[in-house]
Amino acid sequence: YARRVAEIHPWVGAAVIAVCACAAFLGGIRYWRGRGAGTITTHLLSLAQTLLVAQVAIGLLLLADDRRVADELHYAYGAMALGVALVPWFYAPERGPRRLLWFTGTTAVAGALAIRAYMTGAG
Repeated sequence: YARRVAEIHPWVGAAVIAVCACAAFLGGIRYWRGRGAGTITTHLLSLAQTLLVAQVAIGLLLLADDRRVADELHYAYGAMALGVALVPWFYAPERGPRRLLWFTGTTAVAGALAIRAYMTGAG
């Protein structure tokens, strides 16, 4: 079981990076054009957050099995990526274009932090 979890962790990490990039790009275009989030953008932003939660949960399972990475910054980048992605739930306006901007911007930052976590995770 632990070996399978360790094998899936980098794949979910790559998915986090790809989905965050796509969601941030599409959300940025929709905001720039003055349109609402739309169904696809909303689903991509939600999927990015879901994948981040899943990735952190998988990482915690690996830690519980005493599997650690050499660079401890990996844990900081992973935790910050999840934290940044959750920030708009507390601070974004309830509706309007600025809400989309909050979710898009924090997803872009979370994706950048996920890239750093991916880079520091290779042992």
